[in-house]
Amino acid sequence: MNLTVFAGTFNPIHTAHLIIAEFIREELKTDKILFVPSFMPPHKNNDVVDVEHRYNMVKLAVQNNPFFEISDIEIKLGGISYTYNTICELYRQNPDLKDKINFIIGADALSEIETWYKPDELAKLIKFIVISRPENKTIQEIIANINLNNFSYQFIEAPEISISSSCVRERIKAGKSIKYLVPEVVEKYIKENGLYE
Repeated sequence: MNLTVFAGTFNPIHTAHLIIAEFIREELKTDKILFVPSFMPPHKNNDVVDVEHRYNMVKLAVQNNPFFEISDIEIKLGGISYTYNTICELYRQNPDLKDKINFIIGADALSEIETWYKPDELAKLIKFIVISRPENKTIQEIIANINLNNFSYQFIEAPEISISSSCVRERIKAGKSIKYLVPEVVEKYIKENGLYE
């Protein structure tokens, strides 16, 4: 089995997350993409709704794709959600994993990778799946400056869609439509629970 992890705050999950995941799944021919909503993200501000809501929204968003799964691993681990701890636990739960776990990451997060918890140990355990065009000079610079042992990566080109969770939240606060920015089931859940208002 090979495993690809898409970890994030998902505050909320939006259409671009799903499109990126599907492109990566097809490119890597991975058995599954595991969506991991963070329990307590170390790098985020206070504008994060309760993990129960974020988990429920991801669950709704991925339910119709047989290759997508959701994991409550970080919720069960509790405390600050460090990727290193999550990955170690995933190896423990999946002893039949043949290769390094693929870990989806954007250029912004990759540029800060050496500030993460136990970055050298983490690099030994995962292959970074970088969402970028390989000829992008910024990403080439970032990678050239990463000084981690056993650092391995692969570029995957996915459509550049300028949807962000913060844009979705701002539109909700402003009373504007979020139709098509998030899956319909997620939009309904947000409205029913009065999130981000």
